Amino acid sequence: MKAFVLDRYGKMSGLRLADMPTPELRDDEVLVQVHAAGVNLLDSKIRNGEFKLILRYGLPLILGHDVAGIVARVGPRVRRFKPGDEVYARPADGRIGAFAEFIAIKECDVAVKPKALTMEEAAAIPLVGLTAWQALIERAHLQKGQRVLIHAGSGGVGTFAIQLAKHVGATVATTTSTANVDLVRSLGADIVIDYKKEDFAHALRDYDVVLNSLDKATLERSLRVLKPGGQLISISGPPDAAFARGIGASWVLRTIMGVLSYGISAKAARRQAQYSFLFMRADGEQLTMITSLIDDGTIRPVVDRVFPFASTKEAMAYVEAGRARGKVVVSLR
Repeated sequence: MKAFVLDRYGKMSGLRLADMPTPELRDDEVLVQVHAAGVNLLDSKIRNGEFKLILRYGLPLILGHDVAGIVARVGPRVRRFKPGDEVYARPADGRIGAFAEFIAIKECDVAVKPKALTMEEAAAIPLVGLTAWQALIERAHLQKGQRVLIHAGSGGVGTFAIQLAKHVGATVATTTSTANVDLVRSLGADIVIDYKKEDFAHALRDYDVVLNSLDKATLERSLRVLKPGGQLISISGPPDAAFARGIGASWVLRTIMGVLSYGISAKAARRQAQYSFLFMRADGEQLTMITSLIDDGTIRPVVDRVFPFASTKEAMAYVEAGRARGKVVVSLR
């Protein structure tokens, strides 16, 4: 099969288009013929070697964390899917590889594709949808009437998180650039902070939750908007000891992560708030619940651009530039 392969880590390392063996199918997996794959900044970070301590991949490696396609074969223990089913998924860590013609995915990580979406639209959902769900629903327990600040509202996670938070009944504030104010308002944002004109840390107060995906300075300033008992959840780091324990890291790595997050955790504690790091995980059941919200029109995907499969490297560069509105997808059709 054709696939884009990473041979070595490094910011200057590129992907090469290569012929690779079709993945071996385990008993509890489905083999999916890839029709479209989402492109995420996570792919670039793995390529750069930023996650080598956390995600120990062997090289050569096929990147890609979002997939939509058609089931080609199923393992003998698979019960929920059959060949011909249209599905989508965020493959589990250790089994990524959506930048290819085929990918093998655990049955428990797969969901039926939303009926109303194209393959390209469906491939834009899994990673950002699960990230928003696990941050706002699973960890923050966001409730009707609460207030949440979602940074980078026009990005992949932001566009989904705004819609999910509004579905819950929360008041949603978001930060974005002047060019994307209308977009985030159309998704349901109640308060829009144009970061080119206004400082969110001065404009907002007494928020229950902040979802951060930006830099260290933004992370620390976000503490100012939280009420006592509020939660600061970051998907951009620093990782904390709780995360290290959750992935079964060694005591050395747990110690390192504890040190990395000590500063922000201590500052949060002084404000009677809580800091936590979220590295989303694959979950087919949660993705099925997200499918219901898409099928009933509650949430819609936001796709900036669709690149042909041959332009996967260009798609990654476009995402790294940081100007995408919503998601970027590569199409294999």
